[in-house]
Amino acid sequence: MCLDSLLVEAKLTETGFQKCPLSRLIRYRELDRVFNVEDLPVTGGSVASYQLIRGVLAAHHLQRSFVVLCDARRRDLIESWFQIMRTVQDHALRSRLALLTWQELAALLPATLQLFLQKKYGITPA
Repeated sequence: MCLDSLLVEAKLTETGFQKCPLSRLIRYRELDRVFNVEDLPVTGGSVASYQLIRGVLAAHHLQRSFVVLCDARRRDLIESWFQIMRTVQDHALRSRLALLTWQELAALLPATLQLFLQKKYGITPA
């Protein structure tokens, strides 16, 4: 999702950030300029958190910020995001990367949307 100068990867019910073969990922332009490729999470020839890597590359290319929005109860997704952030070489780009939880966002939403998130997903404001 793109909101003005902000790119967002939102996870609400999905289980993860997908994976892809390393052979596909290494064809991406400027991958080795943006990331310490040897530090990316590779297992059995596949790279985890593919959606996050793509999002960071898009933010780099477009000179935008990139935010991951996920449930605070999903520590695995949060750790995956920080694992990818740690591999970003450019400090200016890294400063444009962020995490926002649905719980943090819920605190700013109207009461009707807060109630919807609470009933449907068990998400309450932080």
